[in-house]
Amino acid sequence: MRRLSDEEFKATHVPEPEPVDLDMAPPFDFWEYFEAIPPEHFGGHDFSEGRVPHAWNMPGTALQHVLVECETPNVFLVLVLDVPGGSVAGHHLLDLNRLYGLT
Repeated sequence: MRRLSDEEFKATHVPEPEPVDLDMAPPFDFWEYFEAIPPEHFGGHDFSEGRVPHAWNMPGTALQHVLVECETPNVFLVLVLDVPGGSVAGHHLLDLNRLYGLT
């Protein structure tokens, strides 16, 4: 399970991501990867409900970001999917509260 640093995660993002229709099936089953992530990568948050409120395609790349939410608003575990490769490139704890001073 590859935990992406802030810099590595930012390198997977594009300025204008496109929302994914969550009624569509995901490109592949990523939950086995998710379930194997060590708990210490969750930053003390509980992501066990496996709720995905957002997913984004990164135009010009082969990547998709799948955001798994936890009990804390604006905190997500982002799975970075390599869509054509059918694999998870890594994951990143995205805390928008910390990044943008949200409450």
